[in-house]
Amino acid sequence: MTLYAYRGEILSVSHDPLQDRDAVRHEADGLLLVEDGIVVARGPYADLAARYPGVTVEPLPGLIVPGFIDAHIHYPQMDRIASHGEQLLDWLDRHIFPVEKAFVDRAHADQVAGLFLDELLRNGTTSALVFPTVHAHSVDALFEAALDRNMRILSGKVLMDLGPDGLCDTPESARVDSEALIARWRGRGRLGYAVTPRFALTSSDDQLQVAGGLLAAHPDIVMHTHLAENERECAAVAERFPDAADYLDVYDRFGLVGDRSIFAHGIHLSDRACARLSESGAGVAVCPTSNLFLGSGFFNFTQAADHGVRIGLGTDVGAGTSFSMLHTAGVAYQAALMRGHRLDPLRALYLATAGSARLLRIENRVGALEVGQEADFVLLDDRATPLLARRTSEASLAERLFALQILGDDRAVYRTYIMGQCAWDRNLTTA
Repeated sequence: MTLYAYRGEILSVSHDPLQDRDAVRHEADGLLLVEDGIVVARGPYADLAARYPGVTVEPLPGLIVPGFIDAHIHYPQMDRIASHGEQLLDWLDRHIFPVEKAFVDRAHADQVAGLFLDELLRNGTTSALVFPTVHAHSVDALFEAALDRNMRILSGKVLMDLGPDGLCDTPESARVDSEALIARWRGRGRLGYAVTPRFALTSSDDQLQVAGGLLAAHPDIVMHTHLAENERECAAVAERFPDAADYLDVYDRFGLVGDRSIFAHGIHLSDRACARLSESGAGVAVCPTSNLFLGSGFFNFTQAADHGVRIGLGTDVGAGTSFSMLHTAGVAYQAALMRGHRLDPLRALYLATAGSARLLRIENRVGALEVGQEADFVLLDDRATPLLARRTSEASLAERLFALQILGDDRAVYRTYIMGQCAWDRNLTTA
């Protein structure tokens, strides 16, 4: 067994600060001990150091926080990030569906998957819930690359039998391919499976029924889809499902609303839908840069809090404009303020770490750097740029964190650690 000890300033937020005033844990001079990839001790250096007299301690300059957890992102779309000129449905037709068709080539999927995961690590993201494509081997490519990097990744073949030519499956092929992928990848490394209907408009009733059946048959998997992102999309869903109470009710009718359901966006939600999300234990991955970029709207943080809806944070690349969860947290603050909600920087950190972990049902594994959790963490540099250094030089902890969220990006990520091992270092040309 190998024991590693890291000394530095450590910060985590294990629970939602809106409900738990004691959720914030901060050691200005802390010690983190990692054995075989698991946190075995954490606390003030002065209290812990004497208990481990023979261990070499590595000082880490900067702020140690849990690895970021991206609750919603599309790996095939990274090559179409920053694509101009359309809202959601037209943007999909013009920019996204064409690029996803290229994933019929397994070699292409392998290349993009590796580049995608390296970009996550460069931005301090250690876990993610990821959309692939309709092609089963797009999942294989992503999972194999994640195994090579020992990352905690959840994903699953996209289901879309009403998709465009070249991106269509069938209800039966969706079931067969999904079952095969679950059997092939279950229990391997740090991977998890997600049943992934793209959204209500791209699946027939029969296929949505298949998705519900897969979720019910496998209690160890989650469900991942889109919900109430764009007004035109919502209108189209209402036209197709006139008997449904609202967009969420469409999914509910097929057994897709439960405590393992993760819905991206949720901008245009009724109070009834929010109450149902809360009651069921389902949650929403908030994607502010994507919502702004596509002109979709602003997530209602106050409505979600009033109903007790669990939420996490996602970049939603490629509609999202950055892989950086720091940047995404900064835009979340601005989006929340547009609807009168002041997102506290410590709560924003929670949403980007333990909150997303709770949403993805991996909170017992990652997200808070607590004893027994996997030692995924990020070393942040709040002096990464001259402006950041000037802004944070005399600032409180909350002010420093807020400055990192508003002014920071990948440059503020000094190192990324996976299971206690450095997986990315900005001073090195290779991980």
